[in-house]
Formats: sequence, structure tokens, C-alpha cells
Amino acid sequence: MSTESNNSAADRLPPRERREALAFLLPVALFLGGLVLVPVLGTLLDSLHRDVTFLPRSFIGLENYRALSADPAFWASVRFTLVFVLVSVPLQVVLGLLIALVLNEGFAGRALLRACVLIPWAVPAAVSGRVFELIYNYSYGAANWLIQLVHPGAGPVNWLGTELGALAAVVVADTYKTTPFAALLLLAGLSAIPEDLYGQARIDRATFLQRFFRITLPLLKPVLVVTLIFRTIDALRVFDVIFVLTGGGPGGATSALSIYGFRYYAAGDFGYASAVSVILFFISLTLVVGYASLGGFGREAR
Repeated sequence: MSTESNNSAADRLPPRERREALAFLLPVALFLGGLVLVPVLGTLLDSLHRDVTFLPRSFIGLENYRALSADPAFWASVRFTLVFVLVSVPLQVVLGLLIALVLNEGFAGRALLRACVLIPWAVPAAVSGRVFELIYNYSYGAANWLIQLVHPGAGPVNWLGTELGALAAVVVADTYKTTPFAALLLLAGLSAIPEDLYGQARIDRATFLQRFFRITLPLLKPVLVVTLIFRTIDALRVFDVIFVLTGGGPGGATSALSIYGFRYYAAGDFGYASAVSVILFFISLTLVVGYASLGGFGREAR
């Protein structure tokens, strides 16, 4: 067992250098505090008030949270948000990893293919949502056209008119839009793995699967965790694609927490909407801490 000699790098610095390091970090801390900490604390404080347009602002404690807990629409939004995250994030990371593995190989036209893969990510989410709305249109959408092309006698499918169909449509649209981002992060991680390791593995006659599970995945684990963190945060706060594609319908079936809170912000009930934002923040924070523990971030070197 080692003693408590594993001090941090900051503790090993001379006092003068430590003060200089803190001085360099101070502007960054102030910047992050102004842009992140102050809005978070302000939202938390506002969630404890009745802050409605044209009415006096008053402190009500946890009343907004009690009202949320008694609202079935809120719990339906929580359920949809979590289902959306559980379905879309693993799908996007797996597809992104497959794309990154292909793009990491050497072949003619690789640079062009890398640029083409990023096109869906570069398209604004609202535009992407509108395109998929046209694809799923009941009367003239491309999805129903393809079905009737394959099965001429089949009738049109109301893709956005059922709970399961709307969920699938939203997942497909978001996966198309954001999988390139996951692929980009994972490709950067793959590029950092030394090629000598694969060369030695080939000499030892290791198969592709053996190289993947014994070299690629262990060395790619930190990047995988970072990708999961980014994609989970984005999926939890998804708004544009759902707002344009389904508007939260049918019957609130695709009303994510961001959509639910937005309706109250738009109606002028800022205290209640702030409570929704605080809950969404703590859900995100909990998942990020869990991912960080999974990735081993923050552990001191032995």
C-alpha cells in the first residue's frame, strides 16, 4: 500500500509559481463564473419564486417543484426524454464508431468522404427537422412514396400520428443530424492510437476482433466516454428537431423536457419554467458524473 505521497501537481509547485498559476486561471474562472455559474444560480433562485408576467414576483419556496411532481404532463416529458436518450445516444455512438473505423483506414478519396460525412452535422437542426417533416408527410412524403413503390397496394403510413412512429421519426432525424459529430470525436481518438500496436498485433496473428477489443476499445475508452457525455447532454436538451418535426405531438407524446419548459417560458411563467430547467440540469449533472466515474476521470495517478 502506498502512503499519501501522491500529491497533486499544484501542491508540488513552489508558492510563487502556484500564485502565478492561480493568477493565470483567474480570468478563466471569472469568465466561466459569469457565463455558467451566475445563470445557473439565477435560474435556481427564480425557480423558488412565483415569477409570472404582469404579476408581482413573490417567494414560494418549493411550490413550483410540488406542482411539477403533481403534473402528469411533466412525468410524461421526463419519460420521453429518458427514452429518447437511451435509444438515440447508444445508436449514434455505435454508428459514429463504425463510421470512424472506416474513415480511419487508408483508401483513395478518404478526405472527400470525411468532408461529406460532416455535411448533416453542418446543416442547422431546424432545417434538418423540416426536411424530415417533408419525408414523413402523410400525403406526399418520400417515406410513403417508397412504401408504395415496394408494395403498390399498401396505403400511406401516418408516421407522425402515432406515439411509436413519432418517437422513431425523431430518433432517426436526430441520429442523422448528430452521428457525424460522434464520428468526428471518435476519429480523433482513433488517430491518436499508435499504429505500431496494430503492427505488432498483426505479427502475433491477432484477428480484427481481437485487435478491436484488446487494443482499440481500451485505448479509445476515454474518448468514448467524452462522446457519451456530449451526446447525452445534447439529447437531454433536444429542442429544434422535435419542435419543427412534431411540435411535441401527437398529444404530447414527443414533448421533451425542453419543449415542456419552453411552453411555460413562452406563456410568461418564468418561475415554473425555471424549475423545469433546474431539474433538467441536475439530471444532466448526475449522468455526467456517472460517465466521468465510468471513464476514470479525476483519479490520481498511481
